[in-house]
Amino acid sequence: MEDPVIVQNTWTIADDWGSEDRCPSSDSDAKDSAKVDDLEKCSSMVGKAHKQILASKSHSNFSSMQPTRKTTAEPKKHYPFKQGYLAIAILRVGAEGIHMTVDGKHVTSFAFREDLEPGFVGEVRIEGDIKLLSVLASGLPTTEDFEHVTDLEILKAPPVPTDKSIDLFIGIFSTANNFKRRMAVRRTWMQYDAVRSGKVAVRFFVGLHKNEVVNEELWNEARTYGDIQLMPFVDYYSLILWKTIAICIYGTNVLSAKYVMKTDDDAFVRVDEILSSLHQVNISHGLLYGRVNSDSQPHRDPYSKWYITSEEWPEESYPPWAHGPGYIVSQDIAKEVYRKHKKGELKMFKLEDVAMGIWINEMKKEGFDVTYQNDGRILVEGCEDGYVVAHYQEPRQMMCLWDKFQKTKRGNCCNE
Repeated sequence: MEDPVIVQNTWTIADDWGSEDRCPSSDSDAKDSAKVDDLEKCSSMVGKAHKQILASKSHSNFSSMQPTRKTTAEPKKHYPFKQGYLAIAILRVGAEGIHMTVDGKHVTSFAFREDLEPGFVGEVRIEGDIKLLSVLASGLPTTEDFEHVTDLEILKAPPVPTDKSIDLFIGIFSTANNFKRRMAVRRTWMQYDAVRSGKVAVRFFVGLHKNEVVNEELWNEARTYGDIQLMPFVDYYSLILWKTIAICIYGTNVLSAKYVMKTDDDAFVRVDEILSSLHQVNISHGLLYGRVNSDSQPHRDPYSKWYITSEEWPEESYPPWAHGPGYIVSQDIAKEVYRKHKKGELKMFKLEDVAMGIWINEMKKEGFDVTYQNDGRILVEGCEDGYVVAHYQEPRQMMCLWDKFQKTKRGNCCNE
């Protein structure tokens, strides 16, 4: 990323996940600083003579701009800008950190925080006693710039077995502009051996965006990674139930999964522990596995996100259901959801996790032998040691959890 930035006066710079650095005031400090991408963190002082750096009128659009401050005394050193005069700064994102040049001279570099990857840098802030006159952005990374992804092959979805028979299919709710979250999932728990070997398949279920450019980027991302199922509607919260149905269809009709799981793109899933738990439970028919809520009531507060009118659900309580960050159904339940959907027999209910509980309850009335398997290690919010699913995890936290798992092979949380 290179951003020519026209600025005046002093400065500081920080990336949204990196540390905020200010260059040292002496050359001796700079010599001792570590390197970032083989560049010194802070170059030597500049501006000894403080000659006015303005192009002639015939070579620059800025030639008519005069210094904003007149001084009669000998000008002081300023690092890296001269007080009151124009300067052009270029910011560049490298593999290890962000680098800045001013008027063609390298001034400073600073490293990303630990575990931060360049693909997750989404914002640069410039602060301090400066006057920002203009910004020209060029070479900004977008979701279609996949040539910058050095490990692209290991991030692509592996092929499913030729007979399409797998142990577990995981469908992830995501939205078009959640590229960072999808990349975090691809780089973390989608790297489990069970996923890479094809024993478990993972797909993102994403609706369209109102912005055509975002949709083009999403389509390029889908073609590149092969792990996105595009939904034929613009994403709204009231329509997420259709993603649940689509996950059931994909897991049983496109694939032949023994179990079908639903989760979110901000959830860290311990795939190894999920498979181990399902093996221990050893129930392949009529299973709802998750953080089961057996005694909940509809929200009747009109200001609640989960507000349900008496017309939508007249009863005082819901049948048992499992919380949305991570629940699993056996193949027969997923197939029955698909069958009822084709016949128009599914009750449409805007709370998708509760809706699954309602559907399963109807199946139970029709003769299904249903087992509700509760697992408190599937967390609705945050992370606790020993988790199976940790929810509301930002990309940086996902990378940290994956790093801890690789080192300990346990579900340890990150203390941030």
